[in-house]
Amino acid sequence: MATKYIFVTGGVVSSLGKGIMAASLGHILKARGLSVSIQKLDPYLNVDPGTMAPYQHGEVFVTEDGAETDLDLGHYERFIDDNLGKLNNVTTGQVYSEVIARERRGDFLGGTIQVVPHVTNEIKRRIIRAAQDLKADVALVEIGGTVGDIEGQPYLEAIRQMRKDVGRDNVLYIHLTLLPYLSSSGELKTKPTQHSVRELRGMGIQPDIIGLRSDLPIGGDIRAKVALFCDVEREAVIPLTTASSIYEVPLMLEEAGLGNLVVGMLHLHDKTHPPDLSGWRDAIARLKREKPTVRIALVGKYVELHDAYMSVREALIHAGLYHGYNVEIDWVHSESLEHGENMDRLLQADGIVVPGGFGSRGIEGKILAAEIARENQIPYLGLCLGMQVMCIEFARHVLQTDDVNSTEFKHKTQHPVIALMPDQEDLLDMGGTMRLGRYPCELQPGSKACAVYDVAEVYERHRHRFEFNNAYREVLGKAGMVFSGLSPDNRLVEIAELRDHPWMLGSQFHPEFKSRLQRPHPLFRGFVEAAIRRISKERIGDSLFADSSIR
Repeated sequence: MATKYIFVTGGVVSSLGKGIMAASLGHILKARGLSVSIQKLDPYLNVDPGTMAPYQHGEVFVTEDGAETDLDLGHYERFIDDNLGKLNNVTTGQVYSEVIARERRGDFLGGTIQVVPHVTNEIKRRIIRAAQDLKADVALVEIGGTVGDIEGQPYLEAIRQMRKDVGRDNVLYIHLTLLPYLSSSGELKTKPTQHSVRELRGMGIQPDIIGLRSDLPIGGDIRAKVALFCDVEREAVIPLTTASSIYEVPLMLEEAGLGNLVVGMLHLHDKTHPPDLSGWRDAIARLKREKPTVRIALVGKYVELHDAYMSVREALIHAGLYHGYNVEIDWVHSESLEHGENMDRLLQADGIVVPGGFGSRGIEGKILAAEIARENQIPYLGLCLGMQVMCIEFARHVLQTDDVNSTEFKHKTQHPVIALMPDQEDLLDMGGTMRLGRYPCELQPGSKACAVYDVAEVYERHRHRFEFNNAYREVLGKAGMVFSGLSPDNRLVEIAELRDHPWMLGSQFHPEFKSRLQRPHPLFRGFVEAAIRRISKERIGDSLFADSSIR
């Protein structure tokens, strides 16, 4: 069977949730027995988001093969439960770099290089290659930005051509738009949707399905009006009201009939079976059920934009659900701690998370968070930089000096507990030059890390340049630090933890990238369990948790 292609575009405004819609559609198609791939086409000129500030683009999601990608790929992985890779994120920077490189090699035989056909052909090549390499029955492709953006025009032209290239029966266009509400008239307005569809038609694309985003219920009369003015069937107008959780969206789409509609339009009846969404429905029922709360302080320097820590937030939700708890995140700015503010919020927390980051701004606040966790026996989970600040703080305590640091923040520190990898010292480029992607980690028997993983070796995703300095292994080990995860050659510390602490553990890698709603990551699961145990000691008493299983 030829691969079927579904292209998801957005109109009226950005940030409507195209990625969530694409991921949710992928989930309900996979529940019907289809193999699914999802790809994001980003129109910006950066080669990847790796060098962008989190305030610009939110979290950088790292794939197994080491690609630094858009945060939507995190949604894709969490919803379809498949590992994606470099092929699943395409940027204009990548496309133009390839086209220009080919021109310099003389591949175009002296021809004039133009957006059409050369750039559009490269976009189509990447779309088709991703679907073929992943052997997908259905390839979902989200086009970033909004219809009408100048930078998005080559992508719209490319996907217009795709229907002719692979056959009309093998391509479907979905357009997601906003229905604004005017309080003065008490109405949801369809005119912006009509104009957005007209703009799309001007590019030669007639949407087959229209998704309508709204904070308010969408009546049948609205759907009928959009169907009439935008020339689609009424059942092809899908209401998407704001949900209490993004994980409800697959069930909303299924109830709206989108799964059966797509199967019918793409003639996939012979390849599918009735959808099995029972496990997901059960998870959503538990998610919506009233639960006790565990309070986690997340200490970072980008906390004004929660999307900068998207995967960390979702991993905490997954772990809380596993244990039957609602996770309340208290977003604490690390710079405020440096000014003596908000320390009471850490002391009142059931657990503290210090996520990854780069640069010296706010670093002393993160080190202070680690100190508060250590001295007050508060469960602590350090992710990448969070592990490094944990090691710096403990070394300052053990060596009785403040002149302990990472060479990233203080190049001539007396005690460089964290230092640059030798093979990184002469690199000048910032993009794509870190330890990126999947690496093995051997766990030490008897450690907390080994207990929660319950295996001897794991593979986790990295994104960093600096490593723990092995010159300090012995002195910190004697003082109570356990190096519970090591690279197979014993050279690199991947996990460190404190022996005499309920849960003070840091990983050099990013476990949040591999957490799933129905399969939370072991380190987050163990951390949240430790935070719940702290609640039990403070408010309930140890007897309730005599059994090691809290779930």
